[in-house]
Amino acid sequence: MNLNGKIAIVTGGSRGIGSATSKLLAQRGAKVIVNYLSNETAASSVVADIRTNGGEAVAFQADVREEAAVDALVQFTQATFGAYADILVNNANIPFQFSPFAEASWEGFALKVNEELKAAFLLTKAVLPSMIAQHTGRIIYLSAGPGTYPMDGLIAHGTAKGALDTFARYIAHEFGPLGVTVNVIAPSLTETDATAFLPEQVKQTFRSFTPLRRMGQPDDVAHVIAFLASDDSRFLTGTYTPVDGGFTMDVYSRMDAPLPTAQ
Repeated sequence: MNLNGKIAIVTGGSRGIGSATSKLLAQRGAKVIVNYLSNETAASSVVADIRTNGGEAVAFQADVREEAAVDALVQFTQATFGAYADILVNNANIPFQFSPFAEASWEGFALKVNEELKAAFLLTKAVLPSMIAQHTGRIIYLSAGPGTYPMDGLIAHGTAKGALDTFARYIAHEFGPLGVTVNVIAPSLTETDATAFLPEQVKQTFRSFTPLRRMGQPDDVAHVIAFLASDDSRFLTGTYTPVDGGFTMDVYSRMDAPLPTAQ
């Protein structure tokens, strides 16, 4: 899974899964743009770690929900590394509110769905021309289980991720003949600072529902992303891979047991 000579953009690359992915892609030879929204310190730390270990990386601030910012991100990539991105990891976290439908507002629901898809749409539009020109490219979108399996309080998040999954299949269908592969991965609950607020009881419930009996780690997800970014995955496109230790494998057998809630 050698990525020497490849250029990767990792959105939300400064923390959690994005940080682990940025480091692993660089370790395997890719030149990495570590995109971040507001945490410059964290992004700089990821870049410093990559460089200390002999890799190449640069941080770039951009709100990937804004067209001008996405265009600037893509142009910065070309100006920095002398070529456009070969790999896009669409990982930026789009905030949302935990809420059952009975308490949801249209504004909050629509905001999550719109911003999730807008970020994916803008980034995909921006990287595709160069990928098409070189007849190769790897696009990886990060989804989530609630896009397929409903969970309490996650109707906005689940609807947005379900729409992202469908979007990815259409991009895979349209641009496969032009050499671009497009795949989706869906991590389960992963131990990052974004999940640190969850009570230990909720985490333990997830572990007990997972055949591998543990929560995911950022590196677990990063290794799957690195595979999909490499030529080893050259005949995979349009796929959806749960990276969840088997959590969704037994979902129907658990229907008589209460699923853990995010609240």
